[in-house]
Amino acid sequence: MVERVKVTPEATALIEKLIAQHGPLLFHQSGGCCDGSAPMCYPRGEFKIGERDVYLGAIAGCPLYISGPQFEYWQHTQLIIDAVPGRGSGFSIESPEGLRFLTRSRVFTEDEFDELDRIGPPPRGPQAMAADARVA
Repeated sequence: MVERVKVTPEATALIEKLIAQHGPLLFHQSGGCCDGSAPMCYPRGEFKIGERDVYLGAIAGCPLYISGPQFEYWQHTQLIIDAVPGRGSGFSIESPEGLRFLTRSRVFTEDEFDELDRIGPPPRGPQAMAADARVA
């Protein structure tokens, strides 16, 4: 099965550290002017997921959403969440860690996109992650 979002070992290690400090987390792929295209990390329940937000899947047991309009631009790409040296956004909880989350991407192959087309669009809204067994 084609995954819309993946996570690197470096990002997984940072996520696990943050979960130990803050409890369950949630990611939202930013498309705003201030944070560029950084994946924002929040304690679960501290960011309101809207009905138009698209659920892309879970990374290291944490749900990852993207805004509906941003998804329209990025629907042909797989997002790969990484962690690199640097300071994250003031809104994202990894800021003080000396590392920041970074989104890399790759365009789906024609076969992968055909499979995603057969599966249908990803679910939207806060209830979407409830059915995903990968969410801790």
